[in-house]
Amino acid sequence: MAIDVSALRSRTLDPEVADELDRFEQGVAQYLAGEIDDEVFRVFRLNQGIYGQRQGGHNQMLRVKIPHGRLEPEQLETLAYIAETYSRGWGHLTTRQNAQFHFVQLEQTPEVLRLLASVGLTSREACGDTVRNVAGCHLAGACPFEVLDISPWAQATTDLFLRNPIAQRLPRKFKVNFSGCATDCGQAMFNDIGVIAVNRPRPDGTLEPGFKIVIAGGLGANPHPALALEEFTSREDLMPTIEAALRTFDHYGNRDNKLRARMKWLVDQIGIDELRRRIFKERKFLRASSTWPGGIPETVRERGDAPAGVGTGVSADGGIPGGVPVQLRGRSPQQRWDEANVVRGRANGTVSAYAYARLGDITTEQFRGLADISRDFGAEVRVTNRQNFVLRGLHEDQLPELHARLAAIDMAEPGAELARDVVSCPGADTCNLAVTQSRGLGAAIGDALEDAGLAEVGGVRVNISGCTNSCGQHHIADIGFVGLERRAHGRSAPGYIMLLGGRVGQMEVKFGDKATKLPAKAAAQAAVRVVGQFAGERDAGETFAQWLDRSGGAAKVGATLKDLDVFPTPEGAPDFYVDYDETGPYVAEIGQGECAT
Repeated sequence: MAIDVSALRSRTLDPEVADELDRFEQGVAQYLAGEIDDEVFRVFRLNQGIYGQRQGGHNQMLRVKIPHGRLEPEQLETLAYIAETYSRGWGHLTTRQNAQFHFVQLEQTPEVLRLLASVGLTSREACGDTVRNVAGCHLAGACPFEVLDISPWAQATTDLFLRNPIAQRLPRKFKVNFSGCATDCGQAMFNDIGVIAVNRPRPDGTLEPGFKIVIAGGLGANPHPALALEEFTSREDLMPTIEAALRTFDHYGNRDNKLRARMKWLVDQIGIDELRRRIFKERKFLRASSTWPGGIPETVRERGDAPAGVGTGVSADGGIPGGVPVQLRGRSPQQRWDEANVVRGRANGTVSAYAYARLGDITTEQFRGLADISRDFGAEVRVTNRQNFVLRGLHEDQLPELHARLAAIDMAEPGAELARDVVSCPGADTCNLAVTQSRGLGAAIGDALEDAGLAEVGGVRVNISGCTNSCGQHHIADIGFVGLERRAHGRSAPGYIMLLGGRVGQMEVKFGDKATKLPAKAAAQAAVRVVGQFAGERDAGETFAQWLDRSGGAAKVGATLKDLDVFPTPEGAPDFYVDYDETGPYVAEIGQGECAT
């Protein structure tokens, strides 16, 4: 179903939003006329979620915020229209539940932002030194293990900081993630603020639901695990605590050195105890502020935050009831899809199903197909942090037809959370900072796993970043790759460092350890070897981390791959000196970084 674009354009926007977009359109015109210099306009543009591309000129990447991943059918159709009309026929889902569109021309960005606003979407503060998209568990409200449904809390946090004066010119970007239980599907443990729903006993023996807050985590070239702020924060105190942490970062963050400006560096500078003290002091006196956000937010009161169901434990595979089998064989396509992509809540009978988006790419037809499915099945759609979609609120008898509908738009692969579900940043395809074509490697790994019969091995996650910024979250993957320039036979060549053993869950985070360096063209073979070894050697119920420890750790497994870290001569194997999806010799071109995702 196609949207009525003329009807969208005729909608009356919120006056504040309309004024903002008018000012942005005027700013674009002034910049193109040479009346605003590059540095000033870059900040102006980034705060609207518009990011310069490697290709230069007027080519822009537009990042659309999708708070806690939730999308309505009309919004999906609008994203389809944007992909078709202003981009290249498809968009890209990020690990922070955004949608990105590339090759949008600068002159067209004001009209695209108005289309987004007409359906309740925005790119405002999706880039820049701001509070970025507030992410959360994609199964929130449908997970049997959750303590609270964090969806309305994530929305309340979005509403609090969007266009808030205190969140516009921070020392650096600020990321907030929510998880509904200790499984931490929302990945709270490596963010500036991570919020995890927990219970504590009351004097009368009942349980009080609230939150554990962790702070100052981050990935990038120097990953830091988030550290506990306090063990329990009441529902009434959550919003003041988050605001106090943000204000503390704004006061004391490093404004002189962008490379050491994230909140994680405050821990290195002043120590976690002093950082806690300053946040608590800020919270204590925040009540005197005219904008004090204490109490239960209106969004939470209206929607409610009761959990979907009460489970007795958490599955070892990260919250998927029943677990994922080691490998799916000898079943029909629908049975394999059901085994791998359908999540059933034991306690409350909820049924959710993943729609697989290879490498996080989503075409115009797929956007529209998901919108139709959402309407026809009465399902809610959310973006996951592994660059897929999940359809929630389903019934068992809908699954056969749903599988057929997803198959018709090429989204029914039993891929979510299996080995074929490779996560990748955009890489050197469009990003100024990337040094390798991470998307090309992602496709090559997926193809190599398919050819080896290993694509449906469960319990192993592969993530790829084209540079050290870790937009592909390579640090927290079972198998992670980070791109780098290699030198061989006097030539530059694309390469990767392979990390093994990263993970996040149970309110802990473990960053992967270095296994080995590899030529880019040998990385897929290395992934196949490790996945094959894991699949062949794992004991029943054994996780990748447990198998890796039993096998001697990342260095020992990496040593078995040393034969792959060889560059043939350029004459003997010229493809080793050409990156994926490129035609000419490899050159590590790094442009001006504006704001890593």
